[in-house]
Amino acid sequence: MAAAAAAPGGAAGADRAGSPDPRAAPDRNCSARTEVPERRRCHRARLLAAWFDSGRRTTHTRMHRDHYIFPLAVVPSPPRRGQDFWGRGGRAELPLASVAPQPGSGRRGPRAAMAAAFSSDGEAALRRELCAAVAAAPRNDLDGFYEMGRAAAFIRDGGFRKVALQFPDELLADAVEVAGQMEAATGAKMYVLGDTTYGSCCVDEVAAEHVGAEAVLHYGPACLSPCRKLPVLHIFGRQPLDVGRCTEAFRELYPEQQSRVVVLYDVVYAHAMGELEKQLCPEYPNIIFSRLVCGDPPGPTVPGEEWKFGRQFLVEAAGGLQDYAMFYVGAEGLALTSFMLTWNCCPFSSFNPITGCGRRETLNVNRALMRRLYLVERARDASVVGILVGTLGVAGYLTVLQHLRQLLCRAGKRSYTLAVGKPNPAKLANFLEVDIFVLVACAQNSLLDSSDFYRPVVTPYELELACNPAREWTGNYLTDFRDLLPGACAHVELPPAVPAAEAVPDVSLITGKMCATHLCGPLTSQLPPSTTLACRDQTRALAEISPAASFLESRSWRGLEQQLGQTPISKAVQGRRGIAIAYEDEGCEQP
Repeated sequence: MAAAAAAPGGAAGADRAGSPDPRAAPDRNCSARTEVPERRRCHRARLLAAWFDSGRRTTHTRMHRDHYIFPLAVVPSPPRRGQDFWGRGGRAELPLASVAPQPGSGRRGPRAAMAAAFSSDGEAALRRELCAAVAAAPRNDLDGFYEMGRAAAFIRDGGFRKVALQFPDELLADAVEVAGQMEAATGAKMYVLGDTTYGSCCVDEVAAEHVGAEAVLHYGPACLSPCRKLPVLHIFGRQPLDVGRCTEAFRELYPEQQSRVVVLYDVVYAHAMGELEKQLCPEYPNIIFSRLVCGDPPGPTVPGEEWKFGRQFLVEAAGGLQDYAMFYVGAEGLALTSFMLTWNCCPFSSFNPITGCGRRETLNVNRALMRRLYLVERARDASVVGILVGTLGVAGYLTVLQHLRQLLCRAGKRSYTLAVGKPNPAKLANFLEVDIFVLVACAQNSLLDSSDFYRPVVTPYELELACNPAREWTGNYLTDFRDLLPGACAHVELPPAVPAAEAVPDVSLITGKMCATHLCGPLTSQLPPSTTLACRDQTRALAEISPAASFLESRSWRGLEQQLGQTPISKAVQGRRGIAIAYEDEGCEQP
């Protein structure tokens, strides 16, 4: 039947030069082909605009007969104005013949092409290689890498009978062997936490409490945030560091021996800092090595002392920290980004032990801060805010949740507290009524890149900048939410309420509209009763209106409707089987 099919122009498909199958490459010069209607053309333009607005570009195809468009591959950066998807002028289209069906699929035509674009046999996922952020432990020295002696002494001294072992994904392969050796050495019962509730750098006290653990051994990289309940021992792992090469890189970056430098490092290289200090201190008298500390300072800090991110060091220069440069030992990651935004007055350089190269960090801190300040303006214009719980183990997270609720209440904004685990675009896209999210997490995980999210995600400090008129931008960026709590170094009290008639209006830098910046009183912070309560029917019943309900009411599709009493009763029948691109009752064309 395929051989007898005639081409649209009247000639057989086999006789057409260069096109043995008429379904694979339709004749574009054929006069019998129906042009695309104007409404279809407008629909295509709206689809293209949607893809451009999302910050992506996609190759597309022109389907035979109907001219539907569907994406084949997503690649970064949209084309320039006046160009098509491939950077050329005019309109470019990809013929259907270039979309080859999968071998052995038995399907051809548009449906087979769509199946090839959106489905696979899973072989690519099975062959995918994962790049671990931390190198695996050496198999011949597990005792030294995981510090078995120190861990066993911690368990015996504390008298713990149930201990949880928390491993990151890249070290989870050694969990069984480490747990067996620890049980043999201490006699305590070991439980391996295979998956963390939030980031692997935080201690997962929730999972440890599920098994009734009395203590936690945390392995791998850590944010060193203080915990609330369980005693914790951090074992970072002794990742290899070439101290000689690191010393040479430091000398190349700082040839002047009187340079004032503070040395920061990833926790996995803490074991080698003593040797590096012996190499550099005789040559550089003004060098300062930070120390790892877990928990809050025992008392008020002295002038010039820094106690952040689990690092402690004392600056003795008269000009303070701004007279120093920062040298970081470790790979590029969230820790380095947090350091650079927090100490943005200091120039940074780093040494990557994996590549053995030192460099001056070229991250445009001002550009990054401008991006964060733009999110502050978005938070100022938001009316509904979602508070994301990103940690359940860091001390003070309940207090900061209550603080944020009070702040949003005083600012006249509605808030919803959401516990969704590790946030991702798919999860947060379910809450369409939320204008912006604020993430309560540890200092390293709070800086979430929300460029791929449907709504922006800000930090508690950025939300305070947006809603607290008494807090002003001073150039110091805060990533630790505990600094905002009462009694902390950066706490700012909320100003008293101002009557609406006396409030000074402000202009939004995003929308250009007038907006109020004053705070309401603690007892009158909710919306006025005239808008919160409404008459539902003629019986004068009152119903409360929430932003989520109002948003759902404005949507054209609100989910499945019950329609009680309106649907006729019928017997159950066999429905369609298969997937959307190929139901069993549709039939497939044979090659």
